[in-house]
Amino acid sequence: MTAPALPLTGIRVVEVSSFVAAPLCGMTLSQLGAQVTRVDPIGGGADTGRWPLAADGTSIYWTGLNKGKRSATIDLRSPDGQELVQRLIVEGDGIVVTNAAGMSWLSHDALAAKRSDVIHVQLLGRGDGSTGVDYTVNAAIGYPLVTGPAEHAGPINHVLPAWDVSCGLYAALSVVAAIRRREQSGIGARISIALEDVALATAGNLGLLTEPQVLGTQRERLGNAIYGQYGQDFVSRDGARFMVVLLTRRHFRDLVEITGTGAAMTALAEALGVDFESEGDRYRYRNAISGLFGTWFADHAGDEVSAALSASSVLWERYRTFAEVAASPKVTDSPLFSRLHQPGVGDYLAPAMPTAIDGVHPASAAAPGLGADTADLLAEYLGLTEADIKRLATAGTIGTSE
Repeated sequence: MTAPALPLTGIRVVEVSSFVAAPLCGMTLSQLGAQVTRVDPIGGGADTGRWPLAADGTSIYWTGLNKGKRSATIDLRSPDGQELVQRLIVEGDGIVVTNAAGMSWLSHDALAAKRSDVIHVQLLGRGDGSTGVDYTVNAAIGYPLVTGPAEHAGPINHVLPAWDVSCGLYAALSVVAAIRRREQSGIGARISIALEDVALATAGNLGLLTEPQVLGTQRERLGNAIYGQYGQDFVSRDGARFMVVLLTRRHFRDLVEITGTGAAMTALAEALGVDFESEGDRYRYRNAISGLFGTWFADHAGDEVSAALSASSVLWERYRTFAEVAASPKVTDSPLFSRLHQPGVGDYLAPAMPTAIDGVHPASAAAPGLGADTADLLAEYLGLTEADIKRLATAGTIGTSE
């Protein structure tokens, strides 16, 4: 039985990008079935050699975000090179995703003059067009000042580029929505999405910006606790660390039973005049509760803790390193991962798209070599002859596989 076509099969997208958000957008569209062509300057963009690197210098980072795409390298400063990129866009399906700044020839207006229904997605640092990257945007929003131990005085940056990731996924969603509208009305789209706006919207949607406006308070630094609910990390006798979350009364009761703290917990609640069946009271007195629970964890080995928690309704997980996860069944036995051969990197288990469509996670092919598809793309999509391509390569207008 033939597998059903992916939702974007037959759609062609041109991506002129670097770093995380825009390449993630393109890869997501590729995993949904689109044919995505990444265009880089000859020699590669600023992210071509970004760490971590494989033994031969291939960027594991770059190949990870460009799986399943085709690659063309073109002189983006020359008029001939700019015209080639414009043609790839307007003579294809008229869809471009870019975070490149200052390229008037790649602007919506320039492309719409050649094709009125063009879908143009521009990723920005800030909404006013000024520059910004994930870590500077994050600093400006407030999260680093509520991240880390409660007693810490300065900012702590998290290592996940959350705004890049969210921005890339918003951008992919915007492309899909724009394609849908164009199919219905014939109208193209001029879309812009800024990292800072994504961060601001998220902080607002989650109440972090609403709280000071409405209540005159702001979020406090909580360490590994969870705001408004009971969540805490614990250490076992042999040094294993666990994150435990209690969202419901049943969760709380089960952990009380496991830890044998019923009498002590009742006495504590009576002394404080509170009800630990209430989520708010569990949060307010989390430190006292954790003190009681913590003794049980400290008296038991990690495997004993895992066994006891597994037999309950409690939400929990053991803290693991990336290396531990990579070697665990979460990766080795997961339908999300399949073995991929990436030239320059080797064989490894690579993730597919997290969304399962018709019960299957759409997988990606290996990332292309930088510029490997330049000649084929120009011949296939623009009808250039072998002589045309040779002339452009000799002139330095296009690159080839690097």
